Amino acid sequence: MAAGDASATSSSATPYPDRLREALDVLSQACESGVCDALEAASFTVSEIVDAAAAMSAEADDGRDDGDATAAARVSEEMLREVHEFLSRPSSNQMAIDALSLVLPKHVAKLGAQIGGCWDLAAAILKFFVMNCSPRDMLSILCEALDAAMDVPNDSSSFVLLLNALAKVLTLIQRRHIEQVKVALPVVLKVMCTTVQECDEEHGNAVVDLFNAAHEIGNAIQEMCKAVVNKNKDLCAILGLYSLQIIALVSQSRQQDILSACGSVVLQHFRFLKSSGFTYLGLLTGSDATAATDKLSKEDNAEFLEWFSLATDGASLTVLWTFMYDAMSKYAGEELELALKEVQGNYMKKWEAINMLKCVLSSISYPWIIKSHGINLLLSLTGENHVQEINNHVDFTFYVPRTFATLKAIESVMMGAPEALMRKKAFAALKKVISMVPSSQRFNILQALLSNSMSPSLTAILLDLVRDEVLRESRQAENDCAESDGLPPWASHALELVELILRPPQGGPPCLPDHSEQVVSALNLLRFILIIDSRGPRSGKLFQKETLQKVHSEWLIPLRPIVSRIQSENERGDSELANQILCSLNPVQLVLYRCIELVEEKIKGC
Repeated sequence: MAAGDASATSSSATPYPDRLREALDVLSQACESGVCDALEAASFTVSEIVDAAAAMSAEADDGRDDGDATAAARVSEEMLREVHEFLSRPSSNQMAIDALSLVLPKHVAKLGAQIGGCWDLAAAILKFFVMNCSPRDMLSILCEALDAAMDVPNDSSSFVLLLNALAKVLTLIQRRHIEQVKVALPVVLKVMCTTVQECDEEHGNAVVDLFNAAHEIGNAIQEMCKAVVNKNKDLCAILGLYSLQIIALVSQSRQQDILSACGSVVLQHFRFLKSSGFTYLGLLTGSDATAATDKLSKEDNAEFLEWFSLATDGASLTVLWTFMYDAMSKYAGEELELALKEVQGNYMKKWEAINMLKCVLSSISYPWIIKSHGINLLLSLTGENHVQEINNHVDFTFYVPRTFATLKAIESVMMGAPEALMRKKAFAALKKVISMVPSSQRFNILQALLSNSMSPSLTAILLDLVRDEVLRESRQAENDCAESDGLPPWASHALELVELILRPPQGGPPCLPDHSEQVVSALNLLRFILIIDSRGPRSGKLFQKETLQKVHSEWLIPLRPIVSRIQSENERGDSELANQILCSLNPVQLVLYRCIELVEEKIKGC
């Protein structure tokens, strides 16, 4: 027992390079003997030694002692040199090479992440395995190594080494290309998604290296497309979706200057899109991403397609990057401008393009610079600020849920953008998109937005848009000399929205002074409708007496004592908060009393 302990202690005290050298000698002897069990045992011994050295290096690298990290890097470099020299010997046995290829790639990649000459040696070892072992076997081995490496945080350097090796393997695949690509890409995209989410600005350069490695994977797939007779369409569809997914992930990376750091990467993947048959028209409307997905969904590809969940985002983002990045804009030439003109001239394609931007604008994963260009694109797509009456002849039902989601996304930019100019542009985009909705659906959209608004300020803004719509509809009715029994649809819809604020669905009066903004906007809308009813050829024809009495007794009169009580309470105070409450309440009081006067006058006239 004591002898065994002494032997173990002596072995652990031996430097890692010496232990590795001894293990490699044992491996050579096992190959010569041809005993499979001995060969397997020797290869695992080599793996354990290299793994232990990698763990020691990682521990030293995480510490604060630069001297320990430098010493560990020297040991790592010596270990890698031993492996490389062993593999490079003319007398190297293929059995030994195959055995080491099964166990070493993951550990070699870990050691390669160290400073000094480790990287080049690790890359050379992985390349040796790729060139001297079965490509199909190496593809599985490298995918397994990538999957295992994800257990180590901030290990992007190891990922880059393994991805570069995987790209070389893919170029060596001679048959069943799609089958092998379907094995590799889920692992690649899993690595990319995980790393992008975990890395912050401090790891910016490492993430760019990872994106460049992902580009090499795309290069390999593109070479496959060229090598296959008649250019396999499914393979091109996969390359297109892969590029869109990577562009979306690039756009999510937290870089201090995302344009200079990642612009060239996006341009590289845009070239893949072009070679796969994607066009700006198809990117704007999302039709190319949909076509590629449909092409692959015909087979049993449901799980595979889940890895391209951001492909639709990537289509919109590719267009936005063309506006953002000069080199990409030059490469695109006039194609984007021509595609924009075609979309602007086609009602259905315009809505497809508008609704394509909802995910990019609503997601917290994309930076404000990208969202800013998204708002600019929306303003470009909607064109001049006018209402298209021809829209009423189009069935808009299919677009309602998607348009609502798009408007909510624009709202999120309007309320959350850090710059006033961007918030102003978002508001302009909101108004333009709403104005494009057919008038038969416009009030429904506005009511849905109001019902789902969580901000009194936003609710007030939306009510002001309703007032603009009331003005437009009332003028249109006057021009058409339209006659109707009771309230016309536009007035009925508007009053429903007023009631939504003054008589909340959850019961009770509106919350004052917290909701003063939306209350004063609702009162102003009511006052506006009452004034419209007092003028023009249809004067006094909008409201029946029962409606007026309901407005007076259920909406307005209950508000009066609440406003008076809050005002009285805060007039006695002399704090800054009390003054703010009075300032917010004064407009409510003024408009409320004016509405009561107008309603009472109309009741007397009935």
